[in-house]
Amino acid sequence: MKNMSDKNPVNWFEIYVDDIARARKFYETVLGKEMMELPMPEGFDDKMVAFPWAQGGVNATGALVQSKMLAAGGNSTLVYFQTEECLAEQNRVEGAGGKVIQPKFPIGEHGFCSLCMDTEGNMFGLHSMK
Repeated sequence: MKNMSDKNPVNWFEIYVDDIARARKFYETVLGKEMMELPMPEGFDDKMVAFPWAQGGVNATGALVQSKMLAAGGNSTLVYFQTEECLAEQNRVEGAGGKVIQPKFPIGEHGFCSLCMDTEGNMFGLHSMK
C-alpha cells in the first residue's frame, strides 16, 4: 500500500457558479460527461452537482456549487481537466457558451493545455499528452 506522500495533493475541487443549470449544461457539453446531483446536508440551501468519478480512481474530482456565500468568477482557482486530446474539448467550448482564452499550446514533456472560460466567468484548463 502506498502512503499519503505518494498521492497527488489535490483530491477535490469546487467551482462556484451563479446559475448551476447553465454551468452544468456547459461542462457536460464540453467534457462529454454526465454530472450528478449531490445532496446537501440539512440546513444548507446551496446546490451542488458533481463531476463523475470512480471509487478509488486515480484523479481528483469535484463539483459545481451554487451558493449565496460565494459568487462565480474573479477567483484564483484554476482547475485542469485531463482529456485524451484537449483540442476536441476546446472545440466544443464556444458552442456551449464559453470562450477559448488561450488555444491549445505545448507545455514540453508534460503535453498540451488549453485555457478556457465557462459560462459563469471561471477560467479552467484542459490538459492532454497529445
